[in-house]
Amino acid sequence: MSRFSVTLHCPNPDCLYADNQIGQPVCDRCQQPLLYRHLWAVGTAATRIPMHTLVNCRYGVVSPQIWLDTQPGLPPEEPPEIPDQALPYLHLHPHRLHLPQLFGICQPPNQQPVFLLENAPINSKGQLLPLLEGVWAAASPVRQLNWLWQMWQLWQPLAAQGMVSSLLVASNLHVEGWRLRLRELIADRPSRQAQMVPVPQLATVAAGQPFDSLPAIGQGMPVLAASLPSSFPNRALENPSLPDLATLWQQWIQDAHPTIRAALQRLCEMIGDQWQQIPAPDPAVLHAQIGEQLNQLLLEQAAQLPLQIETLAATTTGPQRSHNEDACYPTLRDLETPDYLPSVGIICDGIGGHAGGEVASQLASRSLQLQIRPWLAELVAQPEPLPPQIIAEQLVEMVRVANNLIAAQNNLQGREHRQRMATTLMLAVQIPQTVRTIHAQGNTHELYLVHVGDSRAYWLTPHACQLLTVDDDVATREVRAGRSLYSQVCYSPDAAALTQALGTREADSLKITVQRLMLDQSGVLLLCSDGLSDQGFVEQTWESLMLPVLQDKKSLKLAVQEWLALANRHQGHDNASVVLMQCRIGTTLSLFEPIFEPGSEPESRLSTATTQTPAPPPADLTESSKALLYDDETEAPKPPKAAVLPKREAVSPKQKSLDTWIAALGMAALTFVLTALSITMWREIAPGHFAPSQPAPPESTPELPDASGEPSE
Repeated sequence: MSRFSVTLHCPNPDCLYADNQIGQPVCDRCQQPLLYRHLWAVGTAATRIPMHTLVNCRYGVVSPQIWLDTQPGLPPEEPPEIPDQALPYLHLHPHRLHLPQLFGICQPPNQQPVFLLENAPINSKGQLLPLLEGVWAAASPVRQLNWLWQMWQLWQPLAAQGMVSSLLVASNLHVEGWRLRLRELIADRPSRQAQMVPVPQLATVAAGQPFDSLPAIGQGMPVLAASLPSSFPNRALENPSLPDLATLWQQWIQDAHPTIRAALQRLCEMIGDQWQQIPAPDPAVLHAQIGEQLNQLLLEQAAQLPLQIETLAATTTGPQRSHNEDACYPTLRDLETPDYLPSVGIICDGIGGHAGGEVASQLASRSLQLQIRPWLAELVAQPEPLPPQIIAEQLVEMVRVANNLIAAQNNLQGREHRQRMATTLMLAVQIPQTVRTIHAQGNTHELYLVHVGDSRAYWLTPHACQLLTVDDDVATREVRAGRSLYSQVCYSPDAAALTQALGTREADSLKITVQRLMLDQSGVLLLCSDGLSDQGFVEQTWESLMLPVLQDKKSLKLAVQEWLALANRHQGHDNASVVLMQCRIGTTLSLFEPIFEPGSEPESRLSTATTQTPAPPPADLTESSKALLYDDETEAPKPPKAAVLPKREAVSPKQKSLDTWIAALGMAALTFVLTALSITMWREIAPGHFAPSQPAPPESTPELPDASGEPSE
């Protein structure tokens, strides 16, 4: 360790210039953005190291327990093996939206090890974000309930790792707007009678699993409190339980908003009364009861404010690709259709290296649209809001149908391994559930995200760009399994390789992640394929592009064009797709509409063609796509080419009858309906499989729309 004058190394591996002054945004030599990685240092030794000290010739102590990584382009020193007490950080990696990650383990000379945490609640200036209890009194009732809801959601995964005390120490709870963030993990103190049990597998919302389900509430791995470095050595609780959570909440009730104060008091009293019963209630049952009541309060408060949604999507082939394997919804052309879904956004990225990836992405996008329309109509007709776990299960079933549709096509064609077409999925749905308010029925402000693969979702506000999803890739798998730190495995050549995608296998083995976010402030949800998000492009670019949108000074249309133009200029190695969903709360839609200059439109298929404008002729499919959509014995129709995906207007009377039957079917028969829809969509998308000896005549076959909804040029 030494006293130092801080300089920052460039993270660009081709530069690594070491003499950049702290505070400047770009490297003096290569002009690439500099990375300011502030780490939270946990351990007894960390509290003793004075400021302005350089630790291990790399980490500058800029304030107590906040260290700046001066060499952010290099991986941290790898420990000989990952200690057992570090495993909870790794197993909880899927919850990185709220929890810090273990970046590395530093061993100062003659000192105890120090855990270095990234993704800690530290702002860009190296300062801790506000504590929840410090801003609680000034927050809206929706925001207060939203924070409590996130605490309730985190209870199960933390209990599974023996880390519930992390939620029960008020000075460990920070907030970034709507988002709850924990400073570090605090191990529970097991009682002397506690038995050691194996670490349960961390669960995600997988096919067939209930929403937010995790094993054995309160019976996780009791990591010895003394073995886990902590900034709160004497604050861990012994065998914490749900009444301890109620005790913490009661400390805040006096400063809760008057509209929810009495209800929160009743909720906390219910928790205490239930726990004192003999015999004591099942913790899982009590946890569910708390969630039910808390959710009802949250929906009632959210519905007090109006919510308006505007969504637009587009895609670009990119300068280095010959065809586009991405699909997205809704494009400009979709906005002109009577069945346009303004509260739905879809990104599907056909996987590179898989034959027919462009077909897989189109199949997934179109099948989900067909399923979501009647489902949303059913939700509108529901007299009471459905609970989150039911909504999540229904969304999972829809994705299973889309997956099996693609997998069945692969099986019929005899495609194996890397020949199988597949696609990622990023789906966002703001569901139209309502609850009765004083004045009228109000939208419940629930936004659901469904995720498979490495397409991403970000939430953008004037003050933050927040990554909401965790990629399904090799790096994530290795971290969750406790085999590697993310900061190390991400340098592996196969770190970004996908571990799952739609269509590669049957849905029973697919793990589908479902998240619910409560919209308590205006912002923009950004969905994108990896052609846009690679190399931290969204994090580096969002502010200049999106602040005018968030201030109602730029339209979504222009912002989408600018995103794709920049992606072509700075990324360009892959197809790129983006969906922008603007959510306005408590305001009216802006009448501002920038004038669009034709010359500024990127190569993104953002055509404004209407039904009166003749469509250009369709482009031929690639050979791999044609092979996937025709049987070996069935000859593809002669030019003009037969379509793979017909327009929505070209629906047979039989199909119309089936659609009517499906729309009339009750929500209780949802799984059966989705199965029937999969057969129907298969007939519509690939009619050759149902009548191989009688290919459709060319004149009756509509054109193939490209991934943006416009006919290919």
